[in-house]
Amino acid sequence: MRVLITGGNGQVGYCLTERLNKQSDIDVLSLDLDGLDITDESAVHKVVSEFEPIVIINAAAHTAVDRAESEIELSYAINKNGPKYLAEAANKIDATILHISTDYVFPGDKAGLYQETDATGPQSVYGGSKLAGELEVVNACAKYIILRTAWVFGEVGNNFIRTMLRLGKEREALSIVGDQFGGPTYAGDIANALIAIATKIENNEAVKYGVYHFSGLPHVSWFEFAQAIFNEAKLHGIIEKVPALTSITTADYPTPAKRPVNSKLATDKISNTFNIEASDWQSALKNIEQYV
Repeated sequence: MRVLITGGNGQVGYCLTERLNKQSDIDVLSLDLDGLDITDESAVHKVVSEFEPIVIINAAAHTAVDRAESEIELSYAINKNGPKYLAEAANKIDATILHISTDYVFPGDKAGLYQETDATGPQSVYGGSKLAGELEVVNACAKYIILRTAWVFGEVGNNFIRTMLRLGKEREALSIVGDQFGGPTYAGDIANALIAIATKIENNEAVKYGVYHFSGLPHVSWFEFAQAIFNEAKLHGIIEKVPALTSITTADYPTPAKRPVNSKLATDKISNTFNIEASDWQSALKNIEQYV
């Protein structure tokens, strides 16, 4: 199997590259920005036509949610145009594109779990650019899987765990938003899910293309996630004392970009279709020393 990974140095891209490189029967080309700028249409088509992958996994994205509010053109170039060029290149050689998207495509005001069929309604530039990217992929390539996820954390890059551990060592008390809810998702589990789907494609198994949700369970608030992080960090001796945590509201912590209050994604479709279970973020958190 030949797999092209974009965004190879990101949280998910790193895990994908690490896992796929361990499999001798897979030819992997993992590229980050310095190897392939996905906003460069001609460069994308050149790399894809020369490597001829069976599967393209797009893990590249402009994920700086607040900066996106002022970097609108850049956000859409990376999150909309990039996926379009990759999908067009994939379609040209009859390859499949696996594209990572986000909970931010939803307005976040639903009471229950978000299903794949629910109406979208992004409330931020980031969410809008990611939704635009989804639509480009759907329109450009016959064989696609769009994987929406949320609250991603991994061993590399910036994420909530790393931020909490840093602040926990610097401060005795922290205020954490407690009225936004979602499913923390381990980047390694996202990588495993994508690899499982790619393997089915390589084996010529019948694949139901479309949009799927994949995130972690149980659903928690950012405040509850922070509690779990610090408890695990204390258990592993990473911090001597758990800082005093106070739950605050979204209104208490204004940000340039509006966050979804509800980021709870239903994961039954991917489970029923591919036998892929939700990310077990609590188990992943037991390796918390990897985030120091």
